Amino acid sequence: MEFKIPDTPEELFRQGSKNVQKMNKWFPYVAFIFIFSFIILTSFYSVEQDEVGVIRRFGKYHVTTSPGLHWKLPFNIDTLNKVKVKRVLKEEFGFRTLEAGINTKYSTKSYDDEAIMLTGDLNVLDVSWIVQFKVKDPVGFLFNVRNPRETIRDLSESAMRQVIGDHSVTEALTTRKNEINLEVRQSLQSSLDQYKSGIQIEKLELQEVLPPTSVKASFNDVNEAEQEKEKVINQSWEAYNKVIPRARGQAEQIIREAEGYAFARVKKAEGDATKFIATWDAYKNAKDVTRKRIYLETMEEIIPKAGKIYVFEPEANNVLPLLKLDGGTK
Repeated sequence: MEFKIPDTPEELFRQGSKNVQKMNKWFPYVAFIFIFSFIILTSFYSVEQDEVGVIRRFGKYHVTTSPGLHWKLPFNIDTLNKVKVKRVLKEEFGFRTLEAGINTKYSTKSYDDEAIMLTGDLNVLDVSWIVQFKVKDPVGFLFNVRNPRETIRDLSESAMRQVIGDHSVTEALTTRKNEINLEVRQSLQSSLDQYKSGIQIEKLELQEVLPPTSVKASFNDVNEAEQEKEKVINQSWEAYNKVIPRARGQAEQIIREAEGYAFARVKKAEGDATKFIATWDAYKNAKDVTRKRIYLETMEEIIPKAGKIYVFEPEANNVLPLLKLDGGTK
C-alpha cells in the first residue's frame, strides 16, 4: 500500500481526522498500561541490610521501615529516604586521605585553617584528628540537621579548639593526649545530642600534634633540651635509689646488731647477777660447803688450762727409771 500525498488541504485534514479516530480506540489501553507501570515502579522499594527506609507522607514523617521489600503510596504522596545506620562514617581534620591501603596516599594541600590552634600557654600547634560516627536515629538525622556532615565538622573543630585551649603545649604533645581525646568526644557528643542530630560518635582520636612548620626547628631544640633534662633527672634518681636504700640497709643492720649485742650483754649481766645472788644465798646458809664447792669448780676450770703437772714424793730420792716425763710410757 503506497502512501499518497493529499492534493488539497481538505484531503489532508480528512486523512488526519481518520488517523486520530483510529488512535483514540487504543489510547485508554495505552494510558492504563502506562499508569499501572508507573504505580508499580514508584510504589515498591527495597531496603538493604545496612540501612533503614524513612517514609514521608506529604512531606511529614510517617514511618521507618526495616530492611526488605516494602510498598508506599505512589505519585509522590509517600517519599522515601534511605539512611545507612550500620555504616561507620569518617571525617578527617588537618589532612585528607586520597587513597587508603598499604601505601596510603595523603593530599599535599595545606589545611592550616582547621588545624592551627592556640594552647592554654599561648603556644601554637598543628593538630590533626579523625572523627568516626554513625546514625543512631535516622529521623533526627534527616529532619533536625540541615547538613549533618558540615555540622559534625564545625562542632568537632569548635570542641577541639576549646579543649586544646585548656591545656598546655606539653600536655597536648605528650602527657594528656588520651584525656584530650575523651574530653573532645564528650563535648562533641553533648552538642550533637543537644541538636537532636541522631548521630553517635564512635571514635575520636588525635593523629598528630606538631608545632607549625615555621617554628618546628626551634621547638625541636626546646623539646630535646626538655628530654635531656628529664634524662638527667631520671639518672640522678636512679643513682639515689641505688645508694640511699643500701646505706639505709647498712645503718639498719648496724643498729640491729648493736641492739642484739646490748640485749645479750644485759641478759648475761642479769644471769651473772642472778648466779652471784644464788651463790651468796647458798654461802650464807652453808659457808664451808659453799667454799669447798667454789674451790672445786674453780680448780676444775683452771687445771685443764695448766698443762702437765708432775707430783713427787718429798722423800723420794730419784724418779722411777721407766717414767717418761715427755708424756709417753714404756
